[in-house]
Amino acid sequence: MPTEFIPANTSTQAAAPTRYRGAIWTLLVLAPVIAEVLSGSTRLSILFVLIPEIMVWGGGALLARELVRRWRAGATSLLCLGLALSIAEEFIIQQTSIAPLPFPGANADFARFWGINWVYLLFMLGFESVWVVLVPVQITELFFPDHRELPWLRTRGLIATCIAFLIGSRIAWYGWTQQARPKLHAAPYHPPAALILIGLASIAALIFVAYLLRGYGHSGQIASRQPASPWLLGIKAFIFGAAWFALITLVFVPHPGLAVWIPLTAGPAWALISFILVRYWSAARGWRDVHRFALSFGAILGCMATSDISSAGWTRVDLIGKFVFQFCALVGLLLLARKVWQREAANHIDCP
Repeated sequence: MPTEFIPANTSTQAAAPTRYRGAIWTLLVLAPVIAEVLSGSTRLSILFVLIPEIMVWGGGALLARELVRRWRAGATSLLCLGLALSIAEEFIIQQTSIAPLPFPGANADFARFWGINWVYLLFMLGFESVWVVLVPVQITELFFPDHRELPWLRTRGLIATCIAFLIGSRIAWYGWTQQARPKLHAAPYHPPAALILIGLASIAALIFVAYLLRGYGHSGQIASRQPASPWLLGIKAFIFGAAWFALITLVFVPHPGLAVWIPLTAGPAWALISFILVRYWSAARGWRDVHRFALSFGAILGCMATSDISSAGWTRVDLIGKFVFQFCALVGLLLLARKVWQREAANHIDCP
C-alpha cells in the first residue's frame, strides 16, 4: 500500500545537520520497530538485534527517502527503492529467500524451486517495501511536516549512513547465516554465484526504474477528484495489509492440495490492486495529511493484528513485551493523529 507524497521543492540541500536530527533518528528507529517489533518478528527476549536492524532497515529506509527527495520523486520511486532494499536482504544480506528455510514447523519445500523460496520471497517483497520503508517514512514525515519536502542528509551524513548500512548488513549476515541457522540445526548453505548476481542485477534495475519514474506518483494532481473519508481509507488499509500476511501462513501452516500457482498468482494481483487503488485515492486534489495518516495507521494495525494471531507459542516475557510495545505504539499513533487533525483544522481556518 504505497503512500503518496507532496513533490519536493526546488531546495535540495539540507540545512544544518542538527536541524533534521530528530527526523533522521525517528525514521532510523521507526523502520525496524514497525516492521520487526510490532509484527512480532523481533521479540523482547531478542531485542538486542534491534541494533543491526536500525543500521540495515533504518539506514536503508533513510537512504531510500534521501534519494527520492534529491530526485524530487514520489512514492512510486520510493516503492521501487523499498523493493531494492528487500532484494538486498533476501538475496545478499541474510539470504532467507534463497537458502532452505530453517524455521521449526516451516513447510520448507512448498513453492521452493530454482533455488528460491517463492512464496516467502513474495511476502517479503511486500512486507519489507511497505512496512520497512513506505509506512515509516510517511509516519516520520507526519511527525515533521515542515521537513517533508527536503533531503535530510549532507554529504558526510550520506556517507556515514552508507557505512553504517554496510556494517549492519555484515553483522546481520554473520548473525543469521553463521550463528542463528546452525542453532536451528540447518545445514550449511553456500548460495550459488548466479543467484547473487541475479540479486545484484535486480537491485540495480530497481534503482534505475525508481529514477526513471521520479516524475510519477506525486499526490494531489487531479482537481476533479475528491479522496475517500480518512476512516474508510484506514479500514481499507487494514484489510489490504492484514490480508497480505496470509501469504506467510502458507509457509508455516501446511495446506495439502494447494497448488503453488494460486498464491504466486493471487499475491502479485493483490499487490497490484492495492497499488492502483492507493494511487487512485492519493491522486485527488484534496489528499491531505489526515488521509496519509489513516492509510499508514490502517497498515500498522494490520501488521500488529497478525502478531496476535501468531503468538500462541510465545513465552510469558515475550507476550508481555508484545502488549507493552503495541500499547506504546497505539498511544504514539493516537497522539500523532491528534496532532495531524489539529494541524488540519488550523490550516482550514487559515485558508477558508
